[in-house]
Amino acid sequence: MSSAITTGFVPQAKTRPPRTPGENYLNVAFGVKSWLLTTDHKRIAILYLVTLTILFFIGGAAATVIRLNLMTPNGELVPADTYNKLFSAHGIIMVWFFLVPVVPTVLGNFLVPMMIGARDLAFPKINLLSWYVFTIGAIITLWALLAGGVDTGWTFYTPFSSKYARTNVLPTMIGIFISGFSSIMTGLNFIATMHTMRAPGLTWFRMPLFLWAHYAASIILVLATPVLAMALILVGVERAWGIGIFDPELGGDPVLFQHLFWFYSHPVVYIMLLPAMGIVSEIVTCFSRKHIFGYVFVLWSSIGIAVLSFLVWAHHMFVAGQSVYSALIFSALSYMVAVPSAIKVFNWTATLYKGSIAFETPLLFALGFIALFTMGGLTGLFLAALGVDMHVHDTYFIIAHFHFIMVGGSVMGYMGGLHYWWPKMTGRMYSDFLSKLAALIIFVGFILTFLPQFVLGYLGMPRRYHVYPPEFQVLNVMSSAGASILAVGYVLPLFYMLWSLYAGKPSGPNPWGATGLEWQTPSPPPPHNFDETPIVTTGPYEYSIEESALVH
Repeated sequence: MSSAITTGFVPQAKTRPPRTPGENYLNVAFGVKSWLLTTDHKRIAILYLVTLTILFFIGGAAATVIRLNLMTPNGELVPADTYNKLFSAHGIIMVWFFLVPVVPTVLGNFLVPMMIGARDLAFPKINLLSWYVFTIGAIITLWALLAGGVDTGWTFYTPFSSKYARTNVLPTMIGIFISGFSSIMTGLNFIATMHTMRAPGLTWFRMPLFLWAHYAASIILVLATPVLAMALILVGVERAWGIGIFDPELGGDPVLFQHLFWFYSHPVVYIMLLPAMGIVSEIVTCFSRKHIFGYVFVLWSSIGIAVLSFLVWAHHMFVAGQSVYSALIFSALSYMVAVPSAIKVFNWTATLYKGSIAFETPLLFALGFIALFTMGGLTGLFLAALGVDMHVHDTYFIIAHFHFIMVGGSVMGYMGGLHYWWPKMTGRMYSDFLSKLAALIIFVGFILTFLPQFVLGYLGMPRRYHVYPPEFQVLNVMSSAGASILAVGYVLPLFYMLWSLYAGKPSGPNPWGATGLEWQTPSPPPPHNFDETPIVTTGPYEYSIEESALVH
């Protein structure tokens, strides 16, 4: 029945001999060597999934100690020096080695070729190389963090990082520098694949919004990552040889590093968010059984975000000494970048309006994304206002805003996408009850963790302090209690998804009744994806309300 809903293509010519029963990327040549030398984009996505999950829980362990330490005003659990290393490790692992790569490397790697009707990415060997490069960078950074640590925070502000810090700054930056090449290779691969390997009939304006989101994020990856690499090289040069670049005592300018760093690091926010937004677009239209409202507007809003993200970096520097005229310009631009994001939220809401909604687990995560991202975005407007930013700069207000956007946005979107495409990836269904419970626990735990931090920041509690005035203890205990709930929500999917691999019900090729070429393949897909090259004849979201009964 699902083929009647989702076909949008007709077979072309056969590209290989008929597939034998049971042949898929999981059970063909299952040895370790075959995985480590694979060029199958789906297996590489699984390699990334395992690697990033491990890194996520390592970064989460650091956050756990931070929250335990902040339960008492005197910070009795760890000394100040260890606390500095903990929040640095948490930020470095979570930003550089989880949030930035997670959706493109896991879901993007798995789905982009199938969504465009291709057998693989344009450069399969480079795709495998990107995983090795990323893993090498992660190992070097983890070694540096465990063998002495680093206390600069994830931003490496100079001249502290380039001269005064006596921790493992250089090897940590080397690991991040190496992993940046992985990001560039992934972005180039996606761009080349979408330009050259789309199935016949799959025009640019028939592509799913998931692909457009990854295309926009790939542009940012390719253009912005080299700027970060240059900034890290300059810090290393000054640190190793004492050449005056950022140190004012040597004739350097510390604000120059902030310009270079944030020119990359604000666009990187949208490297984390755009793919998650693409996921939400796919989920919302599937579970409302409607064509997405304003497809063209959502499409161009992704490109608009990619362009505008390069123009707002200095709103992180309102207190760094820039002129008031520059600050006014960057403030106005910061309000402008909110417009395409608001377009997406409006169009998702309009798509849900009067839809035949099925509250499956992926949609619960998508709704959580919309709610948390909207709250985070609204608080971003406060930070774009010069007067408010002066008051809450470097307080817990910033921490709360950042986590509402990055964790509430990117991680909720990623979790929604993982639950949406897990049956396609594995051929198995997970527990419906436990997955919905996890979505609820994560949402509630997140609110309890980070909402009190907005109040703490407004009241003046600085971030990165391991002690604080006693009057802030109640709010900090609330935040730490919420973090414990959030941790349960993040651990729970690990168990029921692993369980589903052994005892989950077979999912069939299209358990959600979704459109898209990826749902036309068996679950799990064969190594070559398609027995026959598809020809696309319709748009990406050909749903109708009458079909909703098929998935309810």
